[in-house]
Amino acid sequence: MARPLLPARPPLENATPDDLLRLARTPFTNALYRLHESASVADLRAALDLLWRQIDDPAGVLRAAADETDVTTFSRRRLREALDQIAAAFTLERARYYLDRLARAALETRTGAINDIDLNRWKEYDDILTDSLWLFDRRDASGAHHAGFWGNFVPQIPYQLMRRYTRRGDLVIDPFAGSGTTLIEGRRLGRPTIGVELNPMVAEQTRVTLAGEPDGRHVLCALEVGDSTTFDWRATLERYGFRSAQLAILHPPYHDIIRFSEDPRDLANAPSIDAFLARLGAVVERVTEVLDAGRYLALVLGDKYANGEWIPLGFLGMQEVLRHGFTLKSIVVKNFEQTTGKRSQKELWRYRALVGGFYVFKHEYIFIFRKA
Repeated sequence: MARPLLPARPPLENATPDDLLRLARTPFTNALYRLHESASVADLRAALDLLWRQIDDPAGVLRAAADETDVTTFSRRRLREALDQIAAAFTLERARYYLDRLARAALETRTGAINDIDLNRWKEYDDILTDSLWLFDRRDASGAHHAGFWGNFVPQIPYQLMRRYTRRGDLVIDPFAGSGTTLIEGRRLGRPTIGVELNPMVAEQTRVTLAGEPDGRHVLCALEVGDSTTFDWRATLERYGFRSAQLAILHPPYHDIIRFSEDPRDLANAPSIDAFLARLGAVVERVTEVLDAGRYLALVLGDKYANGEWIPLGFLGMQEVLRHGFTLKSIVVKNFEQTTGKRSQKELWRYRALVGGFYVFKHEYIFIFRKA
């Protein structure tokens, strides 16, 4: 089954006020520690029931006042699930372990070096995928996002990548900006972004699109016109006040499947697979110069079919990136149910597949690399 459309915000930011519980941190954690003293599992369960009634009472002693600063915030559903897990424990030892874990979630924030995910609350991140198969039933069309640009990728991809591999305020660069999908997601998530687009007319349309996306976080959202195979990223970053980038997202043309322009510099107009890969390598080389060591580059690329042969363009592109000092961390397979070219020709393509002995493309790859 296809995964439903992902939320455009992290869980707590996306919740309505009724979904959130603002609790006075010290009284709440003290209440958890008192549960440690329960003499039996039955006593603990009775005390948990009383604790939930206190939490659920808007005027209860555990609710934080509007002007209170020592506050911890929980999703109502997740907190209820945590308390239910404690109540379901068969032993006091296991219940106390869960109590301590919940108290840590209220008292401490534990994040890694490259993102804002609080590992003490890892269960709350329903929006973040951790498996290697991404199934989306449709693209996110909220806000300024649209499918009018032939070949643009779904917004869920940069959303996932930014959530996993950046902190708020980290710079994300996109050398194939196109319709601005990465830039829109960066604006929503509080990540400054710089994109490069070869076609001036596309860039002009994209700037209009970006102007329609609310700028609630007041971060850089810049679009440059240029050739990414020769683009001077260092000078551009310095002009905007940055010394380096923390994530690069590359979604190049899938060679000549879609002709985006008549410009001979366009990767879609490369005369051969080898020429396409050489140009892709030049883009990666330019990006690598400004990407911090230990940070990530994502390549979104699919295969092609030509002259009766399946061309593994995705894996050829993967090998090209590996030539530039990167380690491969993951390969994600993502479905696509409809493309602009096949949307009204489903039966025709099924017939062609049966005649030609091939399978119709329904997937693309997201290769995730770490810079050494």
